[in-house]
Amino acid sequence: MMRERKKSTYGGGTVYRRKDGRYVASIKNPNTGARVVRYARTQKEAEKKLEDIKFEIRQGTLATGPNQTLAQYLEYWLETVHRPLVRISTYYKNRGIIYNHLIPAIGKITLQKLTPYHVQDLCHSKEQAGLKPGTVRNIRQVLHIALDKAVSWGLVGRNVCDVVSSPKVGVRSETVLDIGQAKQLLEIARGNRLEGLLTLTVATGLRRGEILSLKWADVDLEGGSIQIRRTMSRVGKFGIVTTEPKTAKGRRKVILPQFVIEALKQHRQYQLERKEQAGDKWEENDFVFPNLYGRFWEPTYLDQMFKRLLVKSGLPVVRFHDLRHSAATILLGMGIHPKVVQELLGHSQISITLDTYSHVLPSMQQEAMKKLNERFNQ
Repeated sequence: MMRERKKSTYGGGTVYRRKDGRYVASIKNPNTGARVVRYARTQKEAEKKLEDIKFEIRQGTLATGPNQTLAQYLEYWLETVHRPLVRISTYYKNRGIIYNHLIPAIGKITLQKLTPYHVQDLCHSKEQAGLKPGTVRNIRQVLHIALDKAVSWGLVGRNVCDVVSSPKVGVRSETVLDIGQAKQLLEIARGNRLEGLLTLTVATGLRRGEILSLKWADVDLEGGSIQIRRTMSRVGKFGIVTTEPKTAKGRRKVILPQFVIEALKQHRQYQLERKEQAGDKWEENDFVFPNLYGRFWEPTYLDQMFKRLLVKSGLPVVRFHDLRHSAATILLGMGIHPKVVQELLGHSQISITLDTYSHVLPSMQQEAMKKLNERFNQ
C-alpha cells in the first residue's frame, strides 16, 4: 500500500511513496490538464521537486509551458510523446540527434523565439563540420516532427522547419554483386560457417536483423519456405532488442528455391555437430544462425567474417546489406515482376522497390521491347 501525504501549498500537488521505495512528486498542470510527475529518493527531495514544478508552472518554463527552452521541450517530447510510439532503435537514434546536435546548438533558445534562421544556420554549420547531407536532413527531420506537436498543442504558431531547406542527398550508387559474382561468393563459402547464411541472403535479400533472428520454428524445409516474424539488433545501452517488422508487409512468408533448402539442411547438420562440441556451453535459443554457443550472433562480428571472405575471394568489398540489393538486382534483371520482388524484400509499397532499383528498369524495358518485337515479327 502506497502512503500519500497531501500538500496544501500553492497549486496543490501530492508527495507519496511507491512500493519500490521511491518518492513521487505529482501535480496537475493547470495550463494543459496533464499530470506532471517527478521521482526522488527521499521525501524531502520529492517535496523540493514539487515546489520546483510549481515554480516552473508559474514562470511558464515547465515542459509544455510558453517560456520553456527548446531543450526542455525536446526532452519532454522525446520521452513523453515520441518514445511510446516508435521502435527502440528509432528512439535511440533520434535521442542521439537531440542530445548530440539539437540541444548543444540551439537548445538554449526559448521555444517561441526559435526562428527559421536558427534552424537554417544549424543545418549549414553541420554541413560545414563535415556531416553527410543525409545526416543533416535527419537532424532537421527530427526537429520538424517535434515542432509539429508543439504547433498542435498551441505552444507555437507555426513550424519554422517548414521554410528551411535541407541539403540535397545524391542518389547513392549501390555496389552490388552480379549473378556471376554471387555464384563465386557461394562457391568460396562452400564448407565455411557462413555458407548457409550467405546462400539464404543472396537468394532472398533478407535483412541482417531478419536473418539473425530467424528460428528453426520459422523454417519449413519440407514445404520449402520460411516465415519472417521478427528482427533483432544491438541498440546502444539497451542491448539486444527484438522487434516485429516495421510494417505488415515485413511480416511475410518467403518461398525458397531448392538450392537454398539443401544449404539449410546441410547447415542444420553442421549446427547439431557444433552443439555437441559446445556441450554445456551451448545455450539453446532455436536460432538458425547463432554464434558458436547458440546465442545471438553479434552483427559486427558477422560483418568482419563476411569482409574477410570477400577479400579472400577477390570480390568487391561490399557491405553485408549490399547482398540485399544484389538479390533484388539479380531478380529484377532476370525479368521477375517488381511486385514479386517487393513482397520478397518486405517493402511496404511497390514505389519503394521501384525507386530503390530504378537503375535496373531500363534494361528490363529493353528486354521487354525485344520480346515484343520478336512476337510482332513472327
